[in-house]
Amino acid sequence: MEVRATSISGVVTFKPRPHRDNRGVFTRTFDAAIGARHGVVFGEYAQDSQSRSAPGVLRGLHGRLGDGESKLMRVSAGAVFGVVVDARIGSPTFGSHVSLVLDDHDFVALWVPAGCLVGFQVLRGPADVQYRIDRPHDPAEDVAVRHDDPDLGIAWRPGEPIMSERDLTAGSWADLVARLRGS
Repeated sequence: MEVRATSISGVVTFKPRPHRDNRGVFTRTFDAAIGARHGVVFGEYAQDSQSRSAPGVLRGLHGRLGDGESKLMRVSAGAVFGVVVDARIGSPTFGSHVSLVLDDHDFVALWVPAGCLVGFQVLRGPADVQYRIDRPHDPAEDVAVRHDDPDLGIAWRPGEPIMSERDLTAGSWADLVARLRGS
């Protein structure tokens, strides 16, 4: 398994080596020993979740306040354009973002540390996105920032996205930063 750092501190990808033959494909999607060497450790409160999204759906940008939550994301069917925004006050990469394609061909998994926002846009679907989260979800800590906030400058794929009401009415990056700084 190949582990690569991204331009955001603490955000890494895990690229397995799928075995393909005339029967199909087999791949290890995560290895806890390799993950632990790179700071990816799940405790007794780990949860697994899955979303299924139609082509054109855009989810995010979502995060958690308080202790936040770290997550390992991967796509088991379809393809998404994934984005991570560093919302950790004091981080050397605060306010920056990284984007990449996650799909069912390369099986790359993305580690997102607590304090980051995540979003994705379905490129090929339906897309099944798997999450392993390091702590129980507390909806009271949910935060959302508009995907097209000009302060973030994320270059989403063209087209009119299909979005939830929550995401369409999400707050601004500036409002979240003020909230994080206690202003």
